[in-house]
Amino acid sequence: MSHVYLCHPRRTAVGRFGGTLASVRPDDFAATIFKAVLAEAPDLDPAAIDEVFMGCANQAGEDNRNVARMSSLLAGIPTSVPGTTMNRLCGSGMDAVGTAFRAIKAGEMELALAGGVESMSRAPYVMGKADSAFARGQKIEDTTIGWRFINPVMKKAYGVDSMPETAENVAEQFNISREDQDAFALRSQQKAAAAQKAGRFAQEITAFEIPRRKQEPLIFDQDEHLRETTLEKLAGLPTPFREGGSVTAGNASGVNDGAAAMLVASDAAVKQHGLKPMAKIIGMATAGVEPRIMGYGPVPAVQKLLKRTGLTIDDIDVFEFNEAFAAQALACMRDLGLADDDPRVNPNGGAIALGHPLGMSGA
Repeated sequence: MSHVYLCHPRRTAVGRFGGTLASVRPDDFAATIFKAVLAEAPDLDPAAIDEVFMGCANQAGEDNRNVARMSSLLAGIPTSVPGTTMNRLCGSGMDAVGTAFRAIKAGEMELALAGGVESMSRAPYVMGKADSAFARGQKIEDTTIGWRFINPVMKKAYGVDSMPETAENVAEQFNISREDQDAFALRSQQKAAAAQKAGRFAQEITAFEIPRRKQEPLIFDQDEHLRETTLEKLAGLPTPFREGGSVTAGNASGVNDGAAAMLVASDAAVKQHGLKPMAKIIGMATAGVEPRIMGYGPVPAVQKLLKRTGLTIDDIDVFEFNEAFAAQALACMRDLGLADDDPRVNPNGGAIALGHPLGMSGA
């Protein structure tokens, strides 16, 4: 059975909501990243790629109709290479890479291009069709984030809390204080700023050239969601999601744009195409939890993966928690036996500082 490797990962810088990438279609900046990955592997004929997998959480706008395939074609990858788009919401990019890993491990393919893309800035408004002719009062839904077209049976059975409300639920259930959330958020910002200053992100970012009317093109090559802040500033932010709550814009992830991709390859593909592995995948696991505390999912997933691989928490050198919210990141860390300030966790910051383009983040 072949080992499976991650090779030549590239990403865009992460754009803030309405920021630099807001003028660019998601299929275009995903295609740019595909080209960047392939440029890192000059001995690879793109026709040798067995499939393209991309995560994308929205798929209601310009990322509709299988953005993995559209981006592949826009990147000049041969039409013989198929593509499919995965949607596990915030885990979509990770699921795309994981699907490639599992297919290679099963012997069904040798080489895949996998990653994720999201443009939350360009997410459209949508409106459902009326139940009858000439009906009025149809509701317009914003697809940027959250529930839409809710099934009443689902609402009755599980509730349809917004994502910030689920973080409030986690904070309440696991006794995560506002002060601890703000301290975690500050550490995320500080670690990301230090990583940016040291040039660690420059090693993975592909500069993106954005045309401008009657001006030189803008070169976008630096994450723009990071914020200088202090505990005092964070403590002064309102809690808009629940009266007496603890979740704020400062201790939650951002609404962002970006794309990332990499080659996922077998032993044979690495040798045949002259690829340079960055890491070897040894396992993957997923788990479900109550929707009202959705951010707690990493705990049973990590426990399942450790059991499957025979590893322990102490064997791990680096943990990457997505940081959708400080509340859920802290709840997961504590239940996995990690200290709030464990240096192994998100050493370069996380989504609170860098942003969270939904389909991209997992990749």
